[in-house]
Amino acid sequence: MEPTDYNRRMFDDAHSRAADATRLPPIVRQTLGDLNGKRVLHILCGSGAATAELAELGAVATGVDPWEEGLDAARERWPSILWVVGEAEALPAELRRGRFDLVYSGEGVLARLHDLDVWARGLADALRPHGELLVFEDHPVADCVDGLLRWREDYFVDPAVDTERIWRLGQVVTALARSGFHVEALEEYPGGTSRRRHDRRVPSTFLLYARRG
Repeated sequence: MEPTDYNRRMFDDAHSRAADATRLPPIVRQTLGDLNGKRVLHILCGSGAATAELAELGAVATGVDPWEEGLDAARERWPSILWVVGEAEALPAELRRGRFDLVYSGEGVLARLHDLDVWARGLADALRPHGELLVFEDHPVADCVDGLLRWREDYFVDPAVDTERIWRLGQVVTALARSGFHVEALEEYPGGTSRRRHDRRVPSTFLLYARRG
C-alpha cells in the first residue's frame, strides 16, 4: 500500500515530537535567561540533548541519569560535559555538596519518584544558598484525563507504589517548602506534552520556579 500524504504527515509529526521530547521546551529556554558561567545540574538527562543545550546557553552543565548506555553515548558526543550515573531520588554524594547555581528537572521525572521529600532534599543539597530550581513537568490533571476529556484516574488517590505515580501539585509544592525552598512562580499551560495531546481546556504542563533558602 502506498503511503498517503496524510500518513506521511502523521509519520513526520510523530518523529518530530519524539525528537522534541529530548530537547529543552521553548518555554524553558525563554525562562532560563543568561546561563553564562552558571553551574547547572540536569536531573534525569536521558540522551543528553537538553543538557547539551544548557551548555550551549553558557552553562557549566552536569547531567545525571541511571541509564548508563545513554550516558556513554552522551560522553562520546559531548565530552566537555560531566555525565554522572544516578537516580533523581538518590543523587550521588558528589552532586550534593551545595555547588550548583541551578537545578533543572524536566518532563517525566515526577512519575518515577517514590518519595517527594527525598527528591526535594536532594535538590536542596545540590544547590548553593539561594540557588534556583526550575521544574517543567506534565500536569497531573493531564495524566488523569484521556483524549476525549473523560476522567480515567482519580486525582486525589495517593500514588501507588507499583504504578506510574501521579503527584498532585500541592504535594510537589509542599515537599519543596519542607526542604527549604521558596516557590516564587507556578504557571500552568494548555495544549500537548511530549507524551500525549489534549484539548486546550485541559492543563497539560506546568513550570515551577523556586529558590533554596
